[in-house]
Amino acid sequence: MHYNIHDIAGNLGVAMIIITYLLLQLGRIRSDNIYYSLLNAAGAGLIIYSLIYEFNLSAFIIEAFWVVISFIGIFRRFYIKKRKK
Repeated sequence: MHYNIHDIAGNLGVAMIIITYLLLQLGRIRSDNIYYSLLNAAGAGLIIYSLIYEFNLSAFIIEAFWVVISFIGIFRRFYIKKRKK
């Protein structure tokens, strides 16, 4: 097995998502915190990058939705912040 840069990117993405979820469960980060959504989007994006080289439709679908849902969280955060001003 060859371990390439896209494999490293995918594993980094997985680690980002797992650590972000762990931080949420430990109460170290809140789900309405912008970093929660950014870390999830970045992690899913890295996994999608790795899937370009070794495609798996099921994994791509879940990660694409993960990115979209994370961007909804980011948008809502900025929208709510803007409305409060």
